[in-house]
Amino acid sequence: MNKINGYTEEEATGLIEYIYTGKNAGKTLSYLFETYGREHSRAKGSVRNYYYAFLKKKDDERVGRILAGKGLSAGAIKPFTEEETDALLERVIDGKKRGLSVRRTIMEAANGDEKLMLRMQNKYRNLLKKQPERVEKAAKEAGMSVVSPFLQKRLEREIDALYARIAEDLRAENARLKSELESLKSEREPR
Repeated sequence: MNKINGYTEEEATGLIEYIYTGKNAGKTLSYLFETYGREHSRAKGSVRNYYYAFLKKKDDERVGRILAGKGLSAGAIKPFTEEETDALLERVIDGKKRGLSVRRTIMEAANGDEKLMLRMQNKYRNLLKKQPERVEKAAKEAGMSVVSPFLQKRLEREIDALYARIAEDLRAENARLKSELESLKSEREPR
């Protein structure tokens, strides 16, 4: 079976036709990824990732044939610069200091541009997950004490694991002591 990025050629053709037809009907890509995923027992994110990876393989003649005449394309990924990242962090922290949610702060920063809002929101989530120490440092510099949800969850998991180990050790010690007590009782009983 000849696959393209893990999908058979038939599956790839089906996905592209689905996206093409849906976009022409005015559906959003997000909606199409979700509904296609549901219909084909695939995760929405998996469908999205496959679609964009597929579009990048335009040098493959099979991909070119499947995409021919569809006009489907993906914009270039525009990474955040360090300055943009710092400005985003500063803006979010300032919003939190004013009592606003991260989402509201980002919505204000994006001035109604939904694509920019989504991009900023994803960047902030990515920072929390992959660079929590950077977020913590920025918060401390702004005079805030912030524990990222990802660090907090990791800390909670570590504490739970520690409790589990302690409990297991205590159960083992308890069983050993009971056995020793039974042994001592049997030695004391008259024969």
